[in-house]
Amino acid sequence: MQKEPKPEVWLRGPLPQVPALLQPVAHALLQAREEVERYTSGFPEELLWEKPAGVASVGFHLQHLTGVLRRLFTYAKGETLTPEDFAYLKAEGSAPATGTTVQALVQAFTTQVDQAVDQLKKTDPGTLTQFRGVGRAQLPSTVLGLLFHAAEHTMRHVGQLLVTARILQANDQKES
Repeated sequence: MQKEPKPEVWLRGPLPQVPALLQPVAHALLQAREEVERYTSGFPEELLWEKPAGVASVGFHLQHLTGVLRRLFTYAKGETLTPEDFAYLKAEGSAPATGTTVQALVQAFTTQVDQAVDQLKKTDPGTLTQFRGVGRAQLPSTVLGLLFHAAEHTMRHVGQLLVTARILQANDQKES
């Protein structure tokens, strides 16, 4: 018997302890986590860093999803990036010398989503319009602007990851 698919996260109701104004951000991040897990399940390790037609690799998208989420949520807290954050940013898109598995990259993203949702639970809705500077230039944004962009940017890369993974797997099957 085929299992009935669950509705998308945003249709499952409010998430406990997440302020009402931040529910859409949490829903998008949790949806992204589910989709990343689904789209990478069984993805061949040897294709992780392939760039079909010169587009970003699945490995890059997985690294970037984790890194950008951490960076944007750091700015939303009014904090600056650490040297570790800058090192991670510089390494995005490069296959680590020691090799990284699809599952390790997915787990890092899953952990980052969990941390982001925890931060949303602690975010005072009264701070959402407060100024937050972005990057070294301290470009202007707000707490809400950063959190919304984190959700939007995450979903954009999940879509790109899906397309790249499907193309690579289709090409791999043709060659087999």
